[in-house]
Amino acid sequence: MKKISVETRWLEEMAFETEINGHKIVLDADPEFGGKDRGPRPKPLMLSALGGCTAMDVISILEKMHVTPEGLNVIVEGELGDEHPVRFEKMHVIYEFKGKDLPVDKLKKAVELSEEKYCGVRASYKKIVELSSEIKIIN
Repeated sequence: MKKISVETRWLEEMAFETEINGHKIVLDADPEFGGKDRGPRPKPLMLSALGGCTAMDVISILEKMHVTPEGLNVIVEGELGDEHPVRFEKMHVIYEFKGKDLPVDKLKKAVELSEEKYCGVRASYKKIVELSSEIKIIN
């Protein structure tokens, strides 16, 4: 079993610095909770992790299929519950492919492979969050 460790260091007030793969990110709270908005909040980073993981998979799979879209935007929408601890109850992933004459069957297959076989973030989240997705093609 492979172990990954990330250290998060308190800077001041509600600001923290975390280093991931040699890249530093400052996390901070909303001003109403004592922060100064110097960086993102942790929960939206969970959405970003899912979007980045599946987007990397999809592009990699499409390259192997010799399909190159003009662009790919992955939008992840999360729904938070009302009770403490406030957590994501649902996440919806929207894959927006840009390009003309894109083979829809290959796009669907790439998304399916990412979601069901390769994206480790999705595999972790699906145990605790209701997940859904859709594909949009923008010409």
